[in-house]
Amino acid sequence: MQSAIILLVLIGALAYFRAPVVVWTLGVAAWLLGLQFGFGVAVPVAVWAAFAVVAAVLNLPPLRRAVFTGPVFGVFRKITPPMSQTEQEAINAGTVWWDRDLFSGKPDWNKLLSFPDPKLSAEEQAFLDGPTEELCKLIDDWKITHEDKDLPEEVWNFIKDHGFLGMIVKKQYGGLEFSNYAHAKVVTKIATRGGSAAVTVMVPNSLGPGELLQHYGTEEQKNYYLPRLAKGLEIPCFALTSPYAGSDAGAIPDYGYVCRGSYTDPRSGQRHEDVLGIRVSWEKRWITLAPVATILGLAFKLYDPEHLLGDKEDIGITCALVPTEHGGVQIGRRHFPGGSAFMNGPTWGRDVFIPMEWVIGGQEYVGQGWRMLVECLSVGRCISLPAMSVASGKVASFTTGAYARIRDQFGLPIGKFEGVDEAMARIGGFTYQMEASQDLALTGLDMGEKPSVLSAVLKYHNTERMRKALNDAMDVHGGRAVVLGPRNYLARAYQAIPIAITVEGANILTRSMIIYGQGAIRCHPFVLREMKAAMAGDGREFDDAITGHIGFVVSNFVRSLWMGLTGARLVGAPRGGETARYYKQLTRFSSAFALLSDMAMFSLGGSLKFREKLSARLGDMLSNLYIASACLKRFEREGAQKEDLAVLQWSVESALYDLQQAMDGFLANLPNRPLAFLLRRVIFPWGLTLKQPSDRTGTRVARALMEEGGTRERLTRGMFVPDDERDPVGVLQPALKAVVATEPVEQKLRKLTRDGKFRSLTSRERLAEALAAGQISQAEFDAVARARKLKRDVIMVDDFDKSLTHHDDGLLERLVF
Repeated sequence: MQSAIILLVLIGALAYFRAPVVVWTLGVAAWLLGLQFGFGVAVPVAVWAAFAVVAAVLNLPPLRRAVFTGPVFGVFRKITPPMSQTEQEAINAGTVWWDRDLFSGKPDWNKLLSFPDPKLSAEEQAFLDGPTEELCKLIDDWKITHEDKDLPEEVWNFIKDHGFLGMIVKKQYGGLEFSNYAHAKVVTKIATRGGSAAVTVMVPNSLGPGELLQHYGTEEQKNYYLPRLAKGLEIPCFALTSPYAGSDAGAIPDYGYVCRGSYTDPRSGQRHEDVLGIRVSWEKRWITLAPVATILGLAFKLYDPEHLLGDKEDIGITCALVPTEHGGVQIGRRHFPGGSAFMNGPTWGRDVFIPMEWVIGGQEYVGQGWRMLVECLSVGRCISLPAMSVASGKVASFTTGAYARIRDQFGLPIGKFEGVDEAMARIGGFTYQMEASQDLALTGLDMGEKPSVLSAVLKYHNTERMRKALNDAMDVHGGRAVVLGPRNYLARAYQAIPIAITVEGANILTRSMIIYGQGAIRCHPFVLREMKAAMAGDGREFDDAITGHIGFVVSNFVRSLWMGLTGARLVGAPRGGETARYYKQLTRFSSAFALLSDMAMFSLGGSLKFREKLSARLGDMLSNLYIASACLKRFEREGAQKEDLAVLQWSVESALYDLQQAMDGFLANLPNRPLAFLLRRVIFPWGLTLKQPSDRTGTRVARALMEEGGTRERLTRGMFVPDDERDPVGVLQPALKAVVATEPVEQKLRKLTRDGKFRSLTSRERLAEALAAGQISQAEFDAVARARKLKRDVIMVDDFDKSLTHHDDGLLERLVF
């Protein structure tokens, strides 16, 4: 019995610590020797012989391939589903980074904490404090969205003249060459003031001609276009989406064929005869900046029926740059995205001849368009929409926190009612999660990574959290946010939610197919190696990968069981104190996620990619591992402030709970029920033990939003806050200070009212009566009068004439009470 326990402990330790095969061999040999000489048990020769055979097979690669991995390799090649070219290019696009650690079952927390903190250079900070601040002051979002339906000419010119369209363009071409972190912070700040202006700035700096040119353009293309893009002399757009192919960009029907033809270059007016080129036809929709663009980036499928380029007829997706003044290019009409007024519209053309030199990268890059797009999209999806989501979270946190403290009902600030408190906790927690997640990804980008999986995580989860935060903010504001008008600082962002949910890959698709569809293959330490080995017929590489994979599964099985039984209490953590338990739980669930992932692939095989609900839950697991780890990184980066502990706890505990629920839902729906039963007992031996953040934690987050202090300041840092009390956002902070400062006087006045000390009826008259009776001082009178004025400014909504044409801002003159 004792020897059996020793063997069990030995096997568990070897699996837990992922010992190599040779160590396993030595460990089992030592146990057999101990059994024979230590315990006096005669080990049969047959057992030694069997051990020797197994050890030889496992430790001698040629023998292992002949006996075990070779036959498995043959079966694997037959059952591995073929990958289309677009799938291969999507998988190969970008890099894996911290997401690989999360998939490993043993995240290196010291590695996470050692990543450099994202910082702005002096030049970048000056741009945020200078031109970006000035741009925000020029933005009147109500006028833009409801009156002009466009940015004013003054704003357009400011954007062009100050280089906002060339933030990613290198300095050698006249651009700003900002870091990805700075780019995101500029977009975030603008978006806190006006979404239409933010979209106008972000699109040329995201997936578009500028990004594609810098990576793939010819020297001639770079030297001509990049300086013009940087100076705002060219307005770019990129036409990818068609009415018949939205998220499935690989299915675009737009096409071109290689031929010879003639054209007039609109840039020089020069006529060119009988040149090699492409005759292209397209119909695109939902193209941002298309109505005003001067240069059109165009994606289409290219064919070469006459074999003018070579033997291949189906060349593949190709990207070209077409001046919009070129004959046959149709632009100018607009779509009207809800809640926004940025330029967006269709473009189309039929049998438009373009020279081969207009292909991005030239003739050498025909057919490379899909790879170019997915590589650049992996960067843009980390920046643009996640930044706008962060901006919405900051606005929701700043405005709702102040409003909930200023507005009272039944003698209490509404933020102190538990129902409101619960909503505010979500607003603060989601805002913390969104910015932490993006900042960590931006760190990777600025380290040279292109984290394609994490970009999909950010796109989906930041926009979904934005949706939830704005919904809660609208609920707390109630009627204050229902009425449209210049005073309503939430409505435009709320109306624009479907835009962020839909573009750059619809959220349903992103969650159900992209996050795990790419993550399972790219981040797994062995799967991609096995697939490539199978496609290449490389048995030696497959042997090495499959051997490691088997050990990986065994290790995660043991680790999941042990950490489940112990609640991960014995796991190491890089930090002590309150955060240690979070690192331990994340290590536990990293192993459990890796195990579930392997069991899903094992039991479902190639059909897993069609099981979108299961794939979505696996994606949720990976996503919440990332979000929780990003929050821990942020907490440490900001100095582990004790006053931020509540929002950290809410953020991490919420992500861990969502992770647990995703695992529960996965196990409840895994088709192989015996396997699901076993996995549930391994991963959750004591049941679902993780809980949502406590009410007490949520209350602490809500109070932090309502009070001036470090947590509120850090959550809303980088937001544009006008210093004009006539502005509906600018008035909030002065009103909050004034209302809090005068609460003792207001309490005194309420007591005098209850005691029957006043003869007058209205609160305004009673304030004057208290001053006349010497019950309050002149300073107190002035402070209360100012606080009440500011409070009224915060609470009141807009009204118009009956035609809803003319707005009346004379609210104070109609003050009755």
